[in-house]
Amino acid sequence: MFVFAYGVGAYVVFVLTGLYSVGFVDNWVVSQALDRVPLTSGSWLGAMVANALLFGLFGTVHAFLGHRVFRLAWSRVLPEAAQRSTHVLASSLFLMLVFVRWKPIPLELWNLELNPLGLVLELLSFAGWALALTATFQIDHLALFGLAQALAHVRGDEPKHARFDVPLLYRWVRHPIYFGLLVALWSAPVMTVGHLCFAALSTLLVTALARMEERELVDEHRDYRNYQARVPMLWPRTRPVPLRRRAG
Repeated sequence: MFVFAYGVGAYVVFVLTGLYSVGFVDNWVVSQALDRVPLTSGSWLGAMVANALLFGLFGTVHAFLGHRVFRLAWSRVLPEAAQRSTHVLASSLFLMLVFVRWKPIPLELWNLELNPLGLVLELLSFAGWALALTATFQIDHLALFGLAQALAHVRGDEPKHARFDVPLLYRWVRHPIYFGLLVALWSAPVMTVGHLCFAALSTLLVTALARMEERELVDEHRDYRNYQARVPMLWPRTRPVPLRRRAG
């Protein structure tokens, strides 16, 4: 029951962090929005360096906890059912640290709030968030964020191992979750230097994560190289490939 409660708690923290992420990027969180809070201290260059270091800390923790070597190491001290939840919880907490300590840089590169194109960009950003969320359900949303493992543990079931299948969104692009996040980040009616910095750092991170994940998928699934050859990594095809299996 402790593992189950831990898994549920980690998932709740993730959901709250995800909702805060949308507000942070789309400037609904007035106290810490990317674009609408003036820089309070330090130079813009200093703020950019501080932001990059802070984001780099989050990215390092997230990537390290998900690496196969670390997963094997902490399997000696954590039950398997709690490992994914721990990854989700730690990543969520470090991402919240980025939000809390981020130094906005409000120099505007463009401002389309009063332009019809601004509305288009806002809707496109919402579509990106929706795409990323939908893509999690097309694989296994509960397993991706640790809840399935916690539920299996409390029921006494054996953990399920990931299979290689290709649902609809994964026929267009190998990482639709990352693609949706990038669309949400870059579709900004107001683009400031701070927002540009956050979007650029996020792009570097998801690219590195995608490549790291794919090295493991190639080793785990013999059909993955063929999938790589037919479907692009982060930028979708103009139409889906006729596959029946997805990356699990």
